[in-house]
Amino acid sequence: QVQLVESGGGLVQAGGSLRLSCAASGRTSIMYAVYWFRQVPGKEREFVARINWNAGNTYYGDSVKGRFTVSRDNAKKMAYLQMNSLKPEDTAVYYCAAGTSMADVYNYWGQGTQVTVSS
Repeated sequence: QVQLVESGGGLVQAGGSLRLSCAASGRTSIMYAVYWFRQVPGKEREFVARINWNAGNTYYGDSVKGRFTVSRDNAKKMAYLQMNSLKPEDTAVYYCAAGTSMADVYNYWGQGTQVTVSS
């Protein structure tokens, strides 16, 4: 089992920055990739970013390319989402998830952290 805990959410003005953290614990050796998703009530969950845990390859959703950066620190068992040039439409609950294979299957989820961007 893998446990994930997000932190770093909050209220920020448009144009500002936030860094979200995702702390992993448990059997982290089975993690293949860590994902960031976001969701607004009443809307579908949106893919934000993915990082392969060992190789470090990164992938981004179209709406955040060029503004968000995903990274990880394997030694600390942490993943991060640096969010710059934030827009009101980035307001959502952000979740990290982990998969144990190269397939996009999200085996483990954190509880989420709220990000609110004011205009």
